[in-house]
Amino acid sequence: MPEIMNVKEWVAYQKGAVVSKTLVEKETGTVTLFAFDEGQALSEHTAPFDALVQVTEGRAEIRIAGMPHQVGAGEMIIMPADQGHALKALTRFKMMLTMIRAGNKNKK
Repeated sequence: MPEIMNVKEWVAYQKGAVVSKTLVEKETGTVTLFAFDEGQALSEHTAPFDALVQVTEGRAEIRIAGMPHQVGAGEMIIMPADQGHALKALTRFKMMLTMIRAGNKNKK
């Protein structure tokens, strides 16, 4: 039975931590909610597939290929496959990360 979810309520902040909750985990992709306490970060890393970040609360700096982008509640950004990216919470913030594990049409 389908369930209506409030994205902001499905993952809670924890002092000094990054909390995540995976909502969908399939061979074809994942949907994960994150809650970052202010100042928390994920160090630079890469992923083999594009990832869509939708900020649902607060503000974050998301660096993609060394370029900083400030993203706030109601905004989203795509982190392209194979490009280094990192995140830092400018305020407490929550986001939904959607990754589709499919071939990148730009690659030959």
